[in-house]
Amino acid sequence: MKAGTVYFSPDYFTAAERFSTTALKSGARLQILPLHAKGPTGQELGIEIAWLGAQTPRRVLLHSSGLHGVEGFAGSAIQLQLLDDVPALPADTALVIVHILNPYGMAWLRRVNENNVDLNRNFPHNASYAGAPSMYARLDRFLNPQSPPTSDFYFAKAGYLILRYGLAALKQSVASGQYEFPAGLFFGGTQMEEGPRQYEAFVKQRLALAEKAIVIDVHTGLGKFAEDSLLVDAEEYIRIRDVFGERVTALRPDEVAYRIQGGLGSMISRVLPKAHPVFIGQEFGTYSPVNILHALREENRWHRYGGGTLDHPTKEKLKETFCPASESWRQAVLRRGRELVEQALRELMHA
Repeated sequence: MKAGTVYFSPDYFTAAERFSTTALKSGARLQILPLHAKGPTGQELGIEIAWLGAQTPRRVLLHSSGLHGVEGFAGSAIQLQLLDDVPALPADTALVIVHILNPYGMAWLRRVNENNVDLNRNFPHNASYAGAPSMYARLDRFLNPQSPPTSDFYFAKAGYLILRYGLAALKQSVASGQYEFPAGLFFGGTQMEEGPRQYEAFVKQRLALAEKAIVIDVHTGLGKFAEDSLLVDAEEYIRIRDVFGERVTALRPDEVAYRIQGGLGSMISRVLPKAHPVFIGQEFGTYSPVNILHALREENRWHRYGGGTLDHPTKEKLKETFCPASESWRQAVLRRGRELVEQALRELMHA
């Protein structure tokens, strides 16, 4: 059987069942943070956490997936592979594996949660939950049409906007996060959502005594197909690149990604100041930014102004956009996902 077929699950509930079963078999301690949101047929949802190693660790590797819901298929596969063959851990070290931080999004094949919140924009530094880039406001009608999915010359319009403003400026303005258009794309919310709130409390309570932490948060979409970029804050770029190599990329609009507001990394740094955490967003490339935006736009239209059901083509398109069926893509995800975990553990051992 092919590697991608073994570890990639067809849906959220299969992934969740496999994760909990494999975690317990591996000897991990399993905890679930229950959520009020429900699955498509009313199923219970929760954030699963597998804890391996020291109960009160001096060093910790924190590995998370699925903050962006539908992007979680890749991170889940990496984590299942990891639990199938757990690396050796020194006595003072913990490996904490957080499976699907946005289970609603993965279950419903959405990037956002039940309140249309992009959870990687839900941790603003000043907690103001206000404002939007001026260009986003001008582009709202293009980004968020108030109608069900239909052919509306999207690609022609997108091409015109790229020629007029430039791709880097558009990426930064459209995708960095906004707090004024609750039905729109990249909405950061009006308050911290239930999942992020529970996860922050968990990290603060369980990891506060750690002296060294490396955090890997898995995403898909941006970058070259089947290649991964290790996204870090520009201020940390040189320090982290010296350790993790040429795949390290600063969060700048002229690079693979862009600066974001209210990202998960800002919360981790805030609640674990003693550990001086290294935060890496491992991003596996899929398709072009124009195609990714189109898939997000049409799925949002179906959710908002159509039936929102899973059997619509916009759902399968979004899944393929963030989790390609390509076997070579999936094998690359598993290979690089494992390699980065092993590299991070080696670095922790030097601490």
